Amino acid sequence: MLPGRTGVGAALAAALLVAGACSPPPPDEAGYVERLLDDRAFKDEFFASGPDSPVPLDRRSWMLPVRYYEPDLAFRVPAQLTIPDEQPVFQVPTSTGQVRAMQRVGTLEFMLNGEPRTLAALVELPAADVTRLFVPFRDETSGTETYPAGRYLDLDRTPTGIYDLDFNRAYHPTCYYDEEFDCPFPPPENRLDTAVRAGERLPPEDEQRFPVGGGPPPAPESPDAGGGGQ
Repeated sequence: MLPGRTGVGAALAAALLVAGACSPPPPDEAGYVERLLDDRAFKDEFFASGPDSPVPLDRRSWMLPVRYYEPDLAFRVPAQLTIPDEQPVFQVPTSTGQVRAMQRVGTLEFMLNGEPRTLAALVELPAADVTRLFVPFRDETSGTETYPAGRYLDLDRTPTGIYDLDFNRAYHPTCYYDEEFDCPFPPPENRLDTAVRAGERLPPEDEQRFPVGGGPPPAPESPDAGGGGQ
């Protein structure tokens, strides 16, 4: 669990590689929307009154309940994890100016908005939880409709290499709620050139009440911020 990755996301998910030449099967959609809405309600309750809520008391009036896009099954897609012979370790910059060592485990390949897409699947080193993959990403909504520095997905590892990639479960890092948290930025390869209108989103601009001089950190613009390298 990454401290600034909102370990809350991982805790909520916990509470609640061989694919061959076959195409990934579609995800099971029975009762899906109901489960998704139940999980969102649980998160809202935890953030509003839980003892470990990452949301400061003086921000809860406008940050909560968490804003979401409407559930959209077009943003829940099967993905195949391709694992290369080399799994490079690189330094990922964070919102507080630090760096974290991450290993690129493999590449998730999927279709979204009618186009083939890829996202790098990472684990932080030393690996505290080898059963989960960390997938930070940015997209065309970042900085306008969603948090500028990006959003996160956590995936339970599977023995088949086939993953249920559900952007309806994309969440903002804890540094969105409180800049004291340390959150890793998505690497450049995880910047999608399409709008992912699914998962968590920002409140309307006129409802935001960041303190003067505060507010969300911008994402790094350097082309090699978070890039490869052993």
